[in-house]
Amino acid sequence: MVVAVIPARYGATRFPGKPLVDIRGKSMIQRVWERTQAAPAVGRVLVATDDERIAEHVRAFGGEVMLTRADHRSGTDRCAEVAAGMPEAEVVLNVQGDEPFVHPEQIELLVQTLRERPACAVATLAKRIEQADELFSPHVVKVVFSARQQALYFSRQPIPYVRQTPPKEWIETTAFYKHLGLYAFQRATLLQLAQLPPSALERAESLEQLRWLESGYSIAVGLTTLDTAGIDTPEDLERLLASLPEEDL
Repeated sequence: MVVAVIPARYGATRFPGKPLVDIRGKSMIQRVWERTQAAPAVGRVLVATDDERIAEHVRAFGGEVMLTRADHRSGTDRCAEVAAGMPEAEVVLNVQGDEPFVHPEQIELLVQTLRERPACAVATLAKRIEQADELFSPHVVKVVFSARQQALYFSRQPIPYVRQTPPKEWIETTAFYKHLGLYAFQRATLLQLAQLPPSALERAESLEQLRWLESGYSIAVGLTTLDTAGIDTPEDLERLLASLPEEDL
């Protein structure tokens, strides 16, 4: 069975109460839950939170919720706590709780990518970068991958470095890829990853997936043409709402 876990914290520093913010009549966490539930490959969807306010809200709209510890370092660790109590879960998805516009098609591709790559116990998604501001933004994580579409490295800097070409021309001459923060794990692998200590590359870039690469785990990368965006601040939400047509909500 494929189980999708949506980690959700109330106390985000830059946007307290973010999962409960109203987005044109529905909360952020409800929108994430509904879009995840719409993916046919997913057999069960749970919200994992350490806050009773979020838990009560999820129950009110008919979602399933699990209360988890408050001391987790990341959403992945919160997902691992849920997975530890679900031996029936073959595959566990980590769907970010602050991406209310995630596409069910992306979730389907994520599951497909993991299933088609048995040598990889983790899968994620990437989309080609089309705008220079994304390429040079440290808030947009970039990924490079092998010919077999296995991740080689993730960075907040543009990678690869295009030698002998002015940076302003990079986007026109080279394919760069944005990492989308969706993950699929074989359950046993997720439990192992949660036990790993922070690594040197992870600390340098503040990217937990580098810990997994450093420890020798292979990450399959599925390519999508659909974009998604995390919401870290109220300003992020305002910009996204201004740019999205009504039918996307």
